[in-house]
Amino acid sequence: MAPLRRRRRNPEGRMSLGDHLRELRRRLFISAVALALGAVVGWIYYPQVYARLAAPFYAYKEASGNELVSLNFSNATAAFSQQVSISIFVGVLLSSPVWLYQLWAFIVPGLTKKEKRVSLAFVAAIVPLFLAGCWMAYLTMPKALTLLYGFTPEGASNIQQTSDYFGFVTRFIVVFGLAFLLPVFLVALNVAHVVSARGMLKTWRPAVFVIFVFAAVATPTPDPFTMFLLAGPLVVLYFAAIGVAWLIDRRRSKARPEWADLADDQASAL
Repeated sequence: MAPLRRRRRNPEGRMSLGDHLRELRRRLFISAVALALGAVVGWIYYPQVYARLAAPFYAYKEASGNELVSLNFSNATAAFSQQVSISIFVGVLLSSPVWLYQLWAFIVPGLTKKEKRVSLAFVAAIVPLFLAGCWMAYLTMPKALTLLYGFTPEGASNIQQTSDYFGFVTRFIVVFGLAFLLPVFLVALNVAHVVSARGMLKTWRPAVFVIFVFAAVATPTPDPFTMFLLAGPLVVLYFAAIGVAWLIDRRRSKARPEWADLADDQASAL
């Protein structure tokens, strides 16, 4: 078996467009294989996953006592299509360590050895952060469904198409998981010299405002409770990212020679 082709760089450490595209193709292939293997596991354990995802719906049905609330397969192929989509969803979750690492490795390829050592500790938090966001979404789901179904007029039925219900649930969970990756991408921008810790701290007010706007748009319920459940942790993670970026900036400034900050027409003490 031929060894994997490593990214070729010129003496200045830069990659050509073709090398970038080949690297992207390789990482996409690895991610797709991992996702497919995870989807196979999801297919095998589909009944258990279906029961877990449908539990908030049936909990609401039992609490409301409304027998007209039910999940419905609209046609002969709907059950098969639903099993495929849920299997892919499970594959996305199970393969998250692989595709999240591949995404990080492609976005941040040019770190120095010191920056890699500092950032690897935060990279190790990618998967826990993503899964924590997914878990918080699952815990929030019963309240969100109770609120949404509460708008059903008295005497009306609420027969949900399984594709609509599970599409809502899976998107809700994935959005929460991806939102929790905010600090990782902020650190990535910092180590890439795009933003500094001081710059992020100066703009914390508009950043918090944007976080709350994003939470209001991302959460499908109109109540403030669900919005705060997403926005609150994101604000905390934003300031955690500032702390990590400050450590990186501090190490970077210590390694910077004193003469680098001198003006062009100023003589060095050397």
